[in-house]
Amino acid sequence: MDEKQIARINELYHKSQKEGLTKEETEEQVKLRGEYIAAIRKNLRGTLSRVQILNPDGTVTDLSKKNPQ
Repeated sequence: MDEKQIARINELYHKSQKEGLTKEETEEQVKLRGEYIAAIRKNLRGTLSRVQILNPDGTVTDLSKKNPQ
């Protein structure tokens, strides 16, 4: 998801608040929001896959290996 797509999401949102959207614009907005949410989820999964827990005994537990999905 690039800045141009995010700007378009915001543009469609503001237009919907002021004057409403056409059917095509509403479909575009739904598609762009879906892509945005997918990108956020992918980023979050990537971040969480690198999380490690430092246990009180000094060992490190890698969460990505503990509960693979």
